[in-house]
Amino acid sequence: MKFVKSKMMQLVKENEELKIRLKSIMKEHELEKTLALKAMYHSEVVEGKFQGKYQEL
Repeated sequence: MKFVKSKMMQLVKENEELKIRLKSIMKEHELEKTLALKAMYHSEVVEGKFQGKYQEL
């Protein structure tokens, strides 16, 4: 799987849990949205429970 920003944005838009997680990552690590999306992709999607939903997009 490869990180695609548009797919991650769509996944976050469709999932309230990921919206909250994204805001938390941005605040906690003081990251810009793009970098926070990449971090969340590696932690929540690649080996997490959102892998299937990401692949469907």
